[in-house]
Amino acid sequence: MVTFEADVQPLLTRLGCNSGPCHGKSRGQNGFALSLLGFDSDFDYSAIVLNSRGRRLQHSAPEASLLLRKAIGQDAHVGGARFGTDSPYYELIRRWIADGAPRTPSDAPRLERVRLSPDRQSLSPGQAAPLQVLAEYSDGSVRDVTDAAAFDSNDRNVANVDSSGLVQAGDLPGETAIMSRYMNHISVCNVTIPLPGQLAQSDYQGLPRTNDIDELVIQKLQLLGLWPAPTTSQSTLLRRTYLRIIGRMPTAQEARAYLEDTSPNKRSTLVDHLLEQPEYADFWANKWADLLRPNPYRVGMKAVFTLDSWLRQVHRENMPYDEFVSQLVTAQGSTWRDGPAVVYRDRPDTVEIASSMSQLFLGIRLECAKCHHHPFEVWSQEDFYGFAAFFSRIGRKGSGLSPPISGEEEMIFNAPSGNLVHERTGQVAQPKTLTGESLQLGPDSDPRQVLAAWMTADENKYFPRVMANRVWAELMGLGIVEPVDDIRATNPASNEALLDYLAQDFRQHGFNVKHLIRRIALSETFARASEPGERNSTDNRNFSRYYRQRIGAESLLDSINTVLGSTEKLDAMPLGSRAMQIWTHRVPSTFLDTFGRPDANLDPPLDRFDDLTTPQMLHLMNSQDLESKLSADEGQLAKLATSQFSNAQLIEELYLSLYSRMPTDAEMETVVATFPTDPQQSRLAALQNVTWALINTPEFYFVD
Repeated sequence: MVTFEADVQPLLTRLGCNSGPCHGKSRGQNGFALSLLGFDSDFDYSAIVLNSRGRRLQHSAPEASLLLRKAIGQDAHVGGARFGTDSPYYELIRRWIADGAPRTPSDAPRLERVRLSPDRQSLSPGQAAPLQVLAEYSDGSVRDVTDAAAFDSNDRNVANVDSSGLVQAGDLPGETAIMSRYMNHISVCNVTIPLPGQLAQSDYQGLPRTNDIDELVIQKLQLLGLWPAPTTSQSTLLRRTYLRIIGRMPTAQEARAYLEDTSPNKRSTLVDHLLEQPEYADFWANKWADLLRPNPYRVGMKAVFTLDSWLRQVHRENMPYDEFVSQLVTAQGSTWRDGPAVVYRDRPDTVEIASSMSQLFLGIRLECAKCHHHPFEVWSQEDFYGFAAFFSRIGRKGSGLSPPISGEEEMIFNAPSGNLVHERTGQVAQPKTLTGESLQLGPDSDPRQVLAAWMTADENKYFPRVMANRVWAELMGLGIVEPVDDIRATNPASNEALLDYLAQDFRQHGFNVKHLIRRIALSETFARASEPGERNSTDNRNFSRYYRQRIGAESLLDSINTVLGSTEKLDAMPLGSRAMQIWTHRVPSTFLDTFGRPDANLDPPLDRFDDLTTPQMLHLMNSQDLESKLSADEGQLAKLATSQFSNAQLIEELYLSLYSRMPTDAEMETVVATFPTDPQQSRLAALQNVTWALINTPEFYFVD
């Protein structure tokens, strides 16, 4: 028997009838609305069968039904003809209408799982292969629903899929996820197109490995036929390590000491040393400030400062990550004295808080599920409201919305009562974890305490994965999953085994963030060169090489000041403060704004972009501020110009300061020719010109 839920509704999804651009949009299309991607069967059945006095179906003459006439283009239809009268789709819907438009019986076997067969394929460039979608039911039966499923590809340049489930590999090597959807169930097939020309397994066995990270990365490279870049130079690795761990370049003295060090453990010694530097706390606290720092125009400056101070303290003390998150989730107290409480300041919307917490700490983006079933995941409206209900008892006492500077104190506490009403059903949502556990809480219970315990529990696989991925992305320039906080089956990790390993290792070591950073920074993968080779030039996600990035705004400004011996004058900051120590983006700085500092007017989480722009290049070339630092009488260049260094030694000092390396013979010959040969002549102008030229190179403003 053809039924609505099992046959007709999946067909509407396959044909795009209930998609966002069509009848699935919030107000429908031309007076006919369906739930987005069929997440609400009751609503859709009523819309098709019962609404408008049932005019869309004619059981006595199915062929005359408006539903069919529109679909074949017989009547005007904005979406055009979706199939012809000779299509099996036409016959399926006609039979359903003729049989009285039955729904799936309540005692029918329940659909429990949908899977793609095969769930993994390796194809050659240009090769095609079919997929089969199998639905598994509660009575043990299995049904082929390929003809009723909808398909899509994560990366159509690597491999595409047509409506029949036929996968077509592209010409480029790579990997993508092919997704199928049937009755709100998602299944995924990972498709790999290796680079032609296989390498011997023995070649890969000879590659250097520092730890398990390298083994897992190499296994993936071998699967794709990719060959890793060689280890980068000592100077590049030194500079990379400084910039990625403490957010600044090494000084000339630090660079020279490292390059001259012959001890076999100097790399691990360096990493351990950097993790204990005060700059470490500022650098990593700033990353979390972008994710958590509220809009100062809405919460007041004192609250922003309180949160910022707490974040820096957290990283100075190396607070375990699970404790850090627990304090944020369960925060209570004054927004003037208790840093974690500030994240709830002026955020009375329970739904907004729930979306933010799930994205930041679980890597689950629930916003879509507020209104409808998540289009690319398993999350439903019930999941969303169940999770959001944990935040329904947040009490507030204070002024609420307040202007900057004069913003008043607000107290955050656990209220004795509070409900969240499901927008669609009108029912009070009960706290329920995203793994389906319903929790009955008494009037004295704090739901957020229960949620924090579930989030950080050993059984929760989401919690350590998103942080492991976030730290990996900060160090490597690219996440194992991108975006870093969108971890789902339909956005698979480029290396699932690697992400699993990092997450488990992170948990096993007490959620010690410094341990995680150290583990990654000492891997051979972190030490690879960034230059592409013949067998990895097309790879942009499997870490066959290091992915270079423009240096962040604060790091770049601090590095320029270190090189030039200059001090930045920053409003609301003590004289001599570094850009990395700024506690609010409202502190004016043309340089920081030009190089991508987030807008203080926006609400968190705030994104940064490492694109290189024309205004940035023009700023480095023409900025009056940079010119004044280069020519400062008390600056580093003025001191070098009058030092006892020879011209060659001055040039070495510049290269070590800016690039963390010695100049090549060709560079030395070119640059030394710009210096005066008469010892009575000032060398300052030559130093200024050379420094300006070196600053305006990708080698300076990129992490290579």
